[in-house]
Parts: sequence; structure tokens; C-alpha cells
Amino acid sequence: MTISAPASTHLQVRARVPGATDAGLAELPVTGRRVMVVRVDQNLKRGALGAADSETVATAARAARAQRIPLVVVLASSGADVLEGVASLDGWGRAAKAMADCSGMVPVVVIAYGLAVSGPALLLGMADAVVMTSEAVAYLSGPSAVAQLTGVAVAPAELGGQSVHHRSSGVAALTADDSESALEAAAALLDYLPDHSDEEAPYLASDDPTERPTPELRDLLPASPTGSYDVRHAVTSISDYGEYLELRAGWAPQIVTALCRIGGRPIGIVANQPQSMAGTLDIAASQKGARFVAFCDSFNIPLLTMVDTPGFMPGKDLEWRGMIRHGAQLVFAYAEATVPRVCLIMRKAFGGAYIVMDSKGMGNDLCLAWPSAQVAVMGAQGAVQILHRREDVETQARLASAYEEEYLNPYVAAARGFVDQVIDPAETRRAVAAAMELLATKRERLVARKHGNGPL
Repeated sequence: MTISAPASTHLQVRARVPGATDAGLAELPVTGRRVMVVRVDQNLKRGALGAADSETVATAARAARAQRIPLVVVLASSGADVLEGVASLDGWGRAAKAMADCSGMVPVVVIAYGLAVSGPALLLGMADAVVMTSEAVAYLSGPSAVAQLTGVAVAPAELGGQSVHHRSSGVAALTADDSESALEAAAALLDYLPDHSDEEAPYLASDDPTERPTPELRDLLPASPTGSYDVRHAVTSISDYGEYLELRAGWAPQIVTALCRIGGRPIGIVANQPQSMAGTLDIAASQKGARFVAFCDSFNIPLLTMVDTPGFMPGKDLEWRGMIRHGAQLVFAYAEATVPRVCLIMRKAFGGAYIVMDSKGMGNDLCLAWPSAQVAVMGAQGAVQILHRREDVETQARLASAYEEEYLNPYVAAARGFVDQVIDPAETRRAVAAAMELLATKRERLVARKHGNGPL
């Protein structure tokens, strides 16, 4: 899909300084999407950023915000230019400030294609999405500093290579083999996003009928309540043409965050993944979900939350590392989101995890459930062990079966208004599409305040 730039974009910024950066209006491949691109060339001074280079980055960011078009930063930098001293640090600060001003206003994508160390590496953390090539390496403190402080020798790729940021840190939203495919990945991402936050996400006419049944979803869940399955099969079933773009696929795999289209409308999907850690939520999963929810809300992308989780992952280490605070990040992100929000409970929705996965109490607009949905404080086994822990094993098994039959079904929650509709899995695409159509005109009046003070 080609989206024309605003009429004012002929007043483009084009800057070339005697350093390592170049900025100007450009078109991304495949889609022809008009964006503001600033490149840091690693072949000039190893991409070291002097004051003039940083000013070019800042100028591009300001122009992107002023002209209300996405900003793409193609980055490879060895850090601030040491020959310029503190002036280069001040310049980097100005570039960082200009990028921060773009946050939530226009999409910001950073493509890391080489070395990104020290201050410039932080620009990756400020972006809405980062695409890393196989040659990219990013870290704040390099191997020599690590070895000097800890005595542990580590290779650059082991410290901050593509696989590290794809699987361990969550910095890389997408990965690519080279710069060309990274630009294509950035274009594919921007195809789901508007030019700016005051614009609706771009609609793309679809020949895939919204009434298309999804009978394959009737067989998605295994017979055993503890059996695993790949929730991405459900995402494929309900998406137009079965296509979706998963972000941060390697990091916190127990939760899936993806962009797709349903009836031509971009939709953000947050889904528990039973295939990994039974879909439980931990610190990384909470951070991943919260960041994606806030991202979709910033750029007017409706949210579909697909729930199948037994709860939060227990553990002393998790609690000591701040599970409460990080779990609250997901709560806060959903509570602040004003885009249309549909929740689909597929199987387990227990305890605090039920609440944070966009429950009715969190303010979702519509809650759907499959007949297989289990909505309760906890599972049958855990409830019986608390309520009837003195009973023998045979009695506990009988009581657990009775508890499951009486309480672990969606109709109890529906009777109390916590579930709006119990649907046949074969009707999932139709029901979600109808809900998104109904909510397309949703608007919320925001409370006047400087900003929320969420659990960062």
C-alpha cells in the first residue's frame, strides 16, 4: 500500500555535514512509504558522532515531528567523537531529546546495521521498534570494560549481538540479514502504522471475507487441560490471508505480540503462548506486553487480547527482582489504553493474570469466550488443596472434578457480566471483526493531566 506524504513534505530537510550523518526525505522499499531518514555512516570516523552529526540527527527528528511523518534512523556508531570532547556529548544529548519529543507523536524506527555503543546505543532503547542486522552489535559498556571490572572475557557478539537482543534483552523487535532486508522489515512494520498519532491506522481493502468461518480452531486446544499448543495458529486463522507480523518473537516467548489485519483494519494482538512456560507471566513477559499495548495505543491500533494463562510465574528470584512492579506495568498499559479493546478467553484465565490480560474490570470494550474458557481465582486442583487439604486423595479428586464442572466454565462469568458473549471457536474471526467494526468510532475523553506516573 502506498501512502502519500502530506503536501508540506516538499519542504524537506536535507543536511550533509563534514561528518558521518546524512538526513532527508526518502521512500522505503516495497511500500514507497514517505519517511524522514537519517543515516549514520560507519565508514566515516567509524560512525563517531560529533556535535554537527548529532545536530543532523536532531534536525531530522524535529522535521519528522513537524511534518508528521515517521522517522527512520539507520545507525552504526562507535559513540561520541572523543576529539570533540564534551561538545560531542552535548550534541548527542540534543539528538536524544529530539527523538524523545517524537515519542508517541510519529513512529520511530531504528535500524542497527553495525556497531552501536555507548550513548548512541541508548537511541535503540528510545525507538518504537528496532531492526537489527546480523552484523549489528549494541552495548553500553564494551568487552574491555566488562573484562576489567568482572574479569570475564566476552566477545562483542556475545555481549550485544543480534541473537542477544533478539532473545535475551528484547531490544530487537525485528531481525534481518542485511541492511536491505532491514529496510524492507521497517517498511513492513510501518505499513501497519499511521504517519502520526492523530491519524487512524491505514486501512487496506481485503478480499478475505470477515464472515469466513474458522472451524480449525475447534481442534486447536488439546484434550488435556495442561496440554500445550501454538497460539500463533489461532492468530493465523483469524488474520486476513493468514498474514501477521510478530514483534520481539524471540524474547519472552510465553507471550506473543503481533500486528495483523482483520477486515483490512490493522489489529494489535497480545496472546499468551501455552507452548512456552505454559503461558505464565513473568517480568519479561509483562514488560513485553506492556510495551506493545502502549505502542498500539499511541498509534491508534485496536487491541485483541487472547487469554490462556494459569497466572504469574512463582519464584523467589522473580519477586526479589520486582515482579510486582513489572507486573503492574502491564496493568497500567491496559488501564491507560483508549483504543478499541476486545478480549478473547480461550482457555485458562486465573487469578491476577486474568485481571492484567485486559479483563472486564480493566476496561475492555467487549469480552468474548470460547466454551472451553475457565475463569476463576485458580485451577480446580489448587482450590481443593486450599479448601479441602485434610481430605484424602480420592475425595480431593472427586471435589476437584465437581469444582471444575461447577465453576471452571465461562457461563458463570457471563452470568455476572464479566463475559459478554460465549462464541463457537469457528465464529472467532467473524465475532472479532464485528466487534472491531462496532468499536471503530470509539472515542474517549482524556483526563487533563501532565502524564501518568506508571511503574517504569
